[in-house]
Amino acid sequence: MSTGLSVTVALSLHESDLPDGAKVVGDIHPADGTGSAHRGVLFPCGTSAPAARYEVDPGHYIVSATLPSGVVLSKDAEASEGRDTQVTLRTAPSPYASHSWQYLMGNIEPYGAYHDDATIPVPRSRGSRSGVWGTSGGVVPPGSAVWVGDPKPESRHFGPLLALTDAPSPEPIALGLARSAPHTVPSLDLGDAAARLYRFGPHGPVDEQGTPTRPRDPMGRRQFLVVSLTGAEYVVTLPAPWGDAQIEVLVNERQSPTGSTVSVAVRDSRVGPALGYMARGAFDTAAALVKDAEELLYAKMDNPLAAVAGAYVLVGSELTDRRHRWDAWLDHLRREFPWLSDGSVLWGMRHLRRAHTEAELRAARDALVEAFDRGVPVFTLGLSRLIHGLSEFPDDPECASRLDQARLLSYRVDMREPFVIVGLRGVPQ
Repeated sequence: MSTGLSVTVALSLHESDLPDGAKVVGDIHPADGTGSAHRGVLFPCGTSAPAARYEVDPGHYIVSATLPSGVVLSKDAEASEGRDTQVTLRTAPSPYASHSWQYLMGNIEPYGAYHDDATIPVPRSRGSRSGVWGTSGGVVPPGSAVWVGDPKPESRHFGPLLALTDAPSPEPIALGLARSAPHTVPSLDLGDAAARLYRFGPHGPVDEQGTPTRPRDPMGRRQFLVVSLTGAEYVVTLPAPWGDAQIEVLVNERQSPTGSTVSVAVRDSRVGPALGYMARGAFDTAAALVKDAEELLYAKMDNPLAAVAGAYVLVGSELTDRRHRWDAWLDHLRREFPWLSDGSVLWGMRHLRRAHTEAELRAARDALVEAFDRGVPVFTLGLSRLIHGLSEFPDDPECASRLDQARLLSYRVDMREPFVIVGLRGVPQ
């Protein structure tokens, strides 16, 4: 019988939509440097997911995993000849079982911060005092937000969003964004009222069981959630629909001084954690999770948002200018999904890196201008890449004017988050 280490990360996700838990990236290396090593491998995270088995030589090993939150778990293990040794890496517990996905992503503090009277974080800013405004202009019940499932096409563009940051709007924000009627949605009856969760599926908002609450509402290419706190409002980009996966929004009024008030996560066992790594700039780690990123591109494009996520991993982890077969699929993303400006950003930045002639440089420039004109990217990484790309053309008036607007908006975007969340009037800076 061979010798092996079977590894799991113990964090109960307790949700029917995640039967296989999540995948995180880790390493197995010999303590004395002479045994078998496995680097950049995947470990299952969750109590019901089967362990990942890796064959090793007998000996002493250090097993470690890096979570999307940045937390590193490690444990010593002794691999005995002809046996499988179980290795369980344990995290500090999530504050609530329902918030485990947010805890895995690093968007909420561990259990003690919410259940130890001596350490419970308290709201420190105007943005942490409750008071949500509904579509009628009056206050709606605390714990509610407004879903804009069918926004006006122009609502995703830089000009209209920048206008919302300049001065108080004469009408509720959601009404100004919406083409069809927006709807107030309550937070899920889970966890803590000061750390509220909202979830969205392929047909809009869902309840605690994952059942759509508004299955017949019209939905546009882009969706937003308007979250309002006293003196602060946020336009949240929802990366929906994301295939069959749920989108989860956390509004955390007890965030730490360095945390985000609003966080968005995709409850996708592989791509979801990869987005967490990407948000920290760990592209190589994300690439280990999305080794099938090319398959995301070559698929039938049923989920263009996942395809774009895979493309960001591919482009971000490729440091050379040599041509790959997936370059052609960047063109496909750009052409087939004009409502998703990230495709033009990816194509433009990729070709900017590979440009050797004036014509190639001009083509990259045109793609970046096109990206701006198509609207604000869904991914925060797309906004930062757009700014970087446009700044390469400082003497081009068209690029310079667009760059100014992109930078202005970025000052109101939480660049730590994977998806664009725009803080509007009154948001503490």
